[in-house]
Amino acid sequence: MKLTYKTSKTGLLATFMGLLILASCKDDYPVAPDTSSNMTVLNSIKLMNAGANGATVLQGVVDENTKTVTFPRIEPGTDFSNLKFEADLSPGAKLNQETYPVTFEEGQTEKVIVLKVLNSPRYREYLVKLRLKVPVFGADFENKTTYDFTSNPLGNPIYDAFTGALTRGSGFDGQQVLIPRREAPHLLNVSELKAGVINKIPLNITGVTLGTFTLNMAAQVNGHSYIANLSGNTAGSPLKIYHWTNPSLAPQVIANINVGTITGAGVRYGDNFSASLDDQGNGYFFFGDNAGTKILRFDVANYTSVTNPIAFAIPVAAAGSWTSYNRIGNTSEYLFTGHDAPVALVSEGGTAAFTMSRTAIPVRGSDARVVYFNGERYLIVTTAARTGAEATNFIVYDITKGENVKDALTNLNAQALVKPVFEYSLMGPVNTSPASQTGFYVKKDAMGNDVSLMLYAAASDAGFVFFEFQKKVALD
Repeated sequence: MKLTYKTSKTGLLATFMGLLILASCKDDYPVAPDTSSNMTVLNSIKLMNAGANGATVLQGVVDENTKTVTFPRIEPGTDFSNLKFEADLSPGAKLNQETYPVTFEEGQTEKVIVLKVLNSPRYREYLVKLRLKVPVFGADFENKTTYDFTSNPLGNPIYDAFTGALTRGSGFDGQQVLIPRREAPHLLNVSELKAGVINKIPLNITGVTLGTFTLNMAAQVNGHSYIANLSGNTAGSPLKIYHWTNPSLAPQVIANINVGTITGAGVRYGDNFSASLDDQGNGYFFFGDNAGTKILRFDVANYTSVTNPIAFAIPVAAAGSWTSYNRIGNTSEYLFTGHDAPVALVSEGGTAAFTMSRTAIPVRGSDARVVYFNGERYLIVTTAARTGAEATNFIVYDITKGENVKDALTNLNAQALVKPVFEYSLMGPVNTSPASQTGFYVKKDAMGNDVSLMLYAAASDAGFVFFEFQKKVALD
């Protein structure tokens, strides 16, 4: 039986559901398909009157397992008020309504509408994906490779260094992962991890001394490895930062500072460490104090010259002991957050230009960063599991909409329901030292074009994971 149903551009959006939601069969009776007299199967479906001249017919692909329908992309010049579905259904079945609004909002290139096949008393729902034929941008979050070394049972076993709360921080630059386990810091090559090989490259720790813990937090920047100790504000417990470019050689001590001599500084530093450097190694190091009240900032030049320590009030009150302060590209803007603070857009001196609400995205989201890839912009965080009711998740939000980052965060903050474009659980336990980490790396071709996006997440006692996403490619 063929039934024709016209779509309409009148009215606003029909029910809109994310693609991650799977429509399930609503058949009420467990009757074998070949004996049922009330089948509700969508055998095939076409989209009629597409194209600028209205003469294009698009054949849909029905996936009965997932109850989804996909069509080739639709020309933007289509008269959407004249579109109609032509459906081949089970005998006696019909669609639940005669018209289905198809309205693309400004900037929207994809949408999903719900078709319901009725054959009383049974029904079945299908999610129909419609896409505009326009240039595609950003990362293909449905096309990824996962390299998992976390507690998540879907991946490899948790990496052994992330146990016993002895690895509080880590670093990632796309080439290597830096693991600052207190008694045995080391590097791992990303290329080897991709091949399933774990080859620990130990860091020479000759001369590493002093501090509550001599090694605690880390950053990996363009092949430069940094580890900071956990220190007090006395000469006997200085803040020290070590630097390696050759792991077999003793580290260069690029900071050895009695924090007690810095005006306005807090008491304990090294629970967190943010290295915001450009491609020439210029920028700042940031540390938040354990009390969650002060930021300590150092000027950095050429990766190793650390000068001009300055202390200032934390941008967002009650941020907790594990904060982050990450530069946005090569701009003068930064993202500040902590395990108990919302994401804030701030200056290098701690002035907040915009602060998100505590409920827009998980307030436990830590180490927030802005990532640019293939014409789109993303916000990434790793949450901290502070209680048994919370999870350690890596989350990606699309914040492309907006003239700048402030506009983008404002738009995200205003959404009634914020949906990530990607989310993954590290399955970690309750985190008593939640300096959860993120990282990213953009692979480019010889012409400088973005090719793939690597994203990284880690947390104490949860392990680490990284992903590689290909850029979106229009296939039709």
